Amino acid sequence: MLINKTIVLGITGGIAAYKAADIASKLTQNGAMVKVIMTESAARFITPLTLHSLTSQPVVTSMWEQSPEPSITHISLAEAADVVVIVPATANMIAKLAIGIADDMLSCTVLATRAPIIIAPAMHADMFQNPITQENITRLKDRGFTIIEPDYGHLASGGTGIGRLAETETIIGTIKQVLGRSVNLAGKHIVVTAGGTQEPIDPVRHIGNRSSGKMGYAMAEAARDRGAFVTLITAPTTLPRPVGMEVINIETAVQMKEAVAKAVTQADALIMAAAVADYQPKSVAKAKIKKEAPGLTLELIRTPDIITEVKGNFIRVGFAAESENVIENARQKLDNKKLDLMVANDITAEESGFDVDTNKVTLIDREGKVESLPLLTKREVAGKVLDRVVELLSAR
Repeated sequence: MLINKTIVLGITGGIAAYKAADIASKLTQNGAMVKVIMTESAARFITPLTLHSLTSQPVVTSMWEQSPEPSITHISLAEAADVVVIVPATANMIAKLAIGIADDMLSCTVLATRAPIIIAPAMHADMFQNPITQENITRLKDRGFTIIEPDYGHLASGGTGIGRLAETETIIGTIKQVLGRSVNLAGKHIVVTAGGTQEPIDPVRHIGNRSSGKMGYAMAEAARDRGAFVTLITAPTTLPRPVGMEVINIETAVQMKEAVAKAVTQADALIMAAAVADYQPKSVAKAKIKKEAPGLTLELIRTPDIITEVKGNFIRVGFAAESENVIENARQKLDNKKLDLMVANDITAEESGFDVDTNKVTLIDREGKVESLPLLTKREVAGKVLDRVVELLSAR
């Protein structure tokens, strides 16, 4: 998503300016060309040399070159940008943009560009919550600017409140989301499930599995980056909450079924990457079961077959973790569940399956086509699956 994209990164004069270095570095590492514009006050917090070293690109700090004639650099940057991101955005810069003042290179570039603009405010809590600042932010939102809300936490003043610059992952995730608005899933609604459901035995114990949720989260983020509106329905995981999508937290298979049934009413595709427990206790103890008897017998009943039971006219993609007869078992599941595509995961393959960042999968479709993929990262697998989803949607 970021490869060969030109990102104009504007940095204004706040204490959070130092965090822009990490953002510039990560964007560059992900293949983006990062063009930095620093206001004069920003250069008092972090040096242009730092940003030049991280991006290997010239850093613009002034409207004026060596000659007395004004530079037209802001026009070339405005035209080259795929997206303009201001990190951090001070109250002063937000006010200037809200009323259309262009008196430095950054504000001139913003007014000259047709690229989408992302603003990440960072300032003292009282300044951010001041009605004037909020009114200015509302004006920018009304004009199509994307605002990344600041976080609550420790501030440079020593106090706490809302005003901390959003985390790097949030900012980069928002950039990907904005860039994805014109990609091949733009306007589509994709529902993704992730993680392993937890079926309670008593208030402290449950039946579960080893799913980390990584595959489902990779699917959701990849769909977001292709422009889709994504609903992620996730069982408990330790993964950070992804940005730029609707996230619904559930625990049990029954809860997941209810959430999926509601989400797919307007969906174009359902991708069931979650590891749903096959069985649940018939009854759940209201109090913690004491360790007194030498053994414990549980009566288990089947959980819902979610992808089969939910109704609707949408593309259905299933995942099958198999340890033997991978293709045969996956094909049978595809037929029984009436799926459009099955992703068969060979969990016996080295570095494939749970708690790793790679998978060795085979794609099987309703027409009988079988495509065995090499060992790929889960994000790469997500890309391959979405390529097929795009084909299936185009054929409808």
